[in-house]
Amino acid sequence: MNPHTIKIGRHLTLTEFCTCTQTYRAHANHINPYPANPDASIAALQALGETLIDPIIDHYGRDRFQLTYGFCSTDLRKFLHRTNPQTGLKNGRIDPSRDQHMAHERNQRGRYWCDRLGAACDFRILDVASDRVIDWILAAQLPFDSLYFYGCDRPLHLSHGPQQKRAIWAFTPQNTPTRKNLDPWLRLAREIP
Repeated sequence: MNPHTIKIGRHLTLTEFCTCTQTYRAHANHINPYPANPDASIAALQALGETLIDPIIDHYGRDRFQLTYGFCSTDLRKFLHRTNPQTGLKNGRIDPSRDQHMAHERNQRGRYWCDRLGAACDFRILDVASDRVIDWILAAQLPFDSLYFYGCDRPLHLSHGPQQKRAIWAFTPQNTPTRKNLDPWLRLAREIP
């Protein structure tokens, strides 16, 4: 397997998807960023790329698309749970049981980290507010599973999976999920087959 040549959709490689986080870059010598269950996880990432990422990049352009968090390997997960000694904060906010960033990876007991399967990424479009990107995703009727809105100037979380729930969540400053003030988006998400 050459991760530099494996494509995740038309625009991205597996390497880009697995090495885009700040935590990976800070600890690259200690992290294997690639899937341990490559056949299933790569297929899920490719479905995410072809179904969601490709249309977004086709619309906004590759030069404006910035991937901030892609695939989460078991090694990366361990580092994201650690506390940064300089800041006293965790390296990352992750929830492997729900967020789909671990794709089809399995834990030591052989169970999927996330039973929802599929795959997820966080991204931003440079010079476009994230709420405007959500408007476009809904208008384009993209078949997403979950979409997390963290704020207009923050990346979006977008997942693709077998359920295609079209669930939309926002997060409070305390990182609590909410659906408050999302009625127009939720209505659009429900209206689209």
